[in-house]
Amino acid sequence: MEASAGSEAGRVRLIGLGNELLADDAFGILVAREAARRFPGLEVVETSESGLALLDYLSGVSCLLIVDTIQTGKAEPGTLYSFDAADLRAAPAGALHGAGLREVLDVADALGIGRPDLIRILAVEAADCATLGGPMHPAVESAVAAALDWIGAQVATLTRPGCGRRARSLR
Repeated sequence: MEASAGSEAGRVRLIGLGNELLADDAFGILVAREAARRFPGLEVVETSESGLALLDYLSGVSCLLIVDTIQTGKAEPGTLYSFDAADLRAAPAGALHGAGLREVLDVADALGIGRPDLIRILAVEAADCATLGGPMHPAVESAVAAALDWIGAQVATLTRPGCGRRARSLR
């Protein structure tokens, strides 16, 4: 994908992150595939890339939706978390994916790479993201339907004219 400096107003992209070979880590990929079928007007990307490789996906859209897995250990598998990019914390040292999304956004800002005005993330609490060829936990798999409902609600809201734009000062 070629990066561009600006973003197209009203254009929404969904990125499903994960690795379909690693048990619950396949969640984002599976959700992205189903979203592509269910929401034909939505630009959908599924990728196992991480860290700075995600920079390419930030440009050219005004709104970005990201679906991924998370392991907090504070909730049951299948629990969904929804938050904005502003709520992201830095990835812990030695994080599995290297640079986290917060660091990728900071690099984009530092380099002056255009990025979406609005970034929303949906993450599912995973039980196992390390077992090669392992099955997805049933509760994580059950969360796919709720994730698609969330995407549908986001698309309905974000594709209206003027949605997702940051307020800019008038000078």
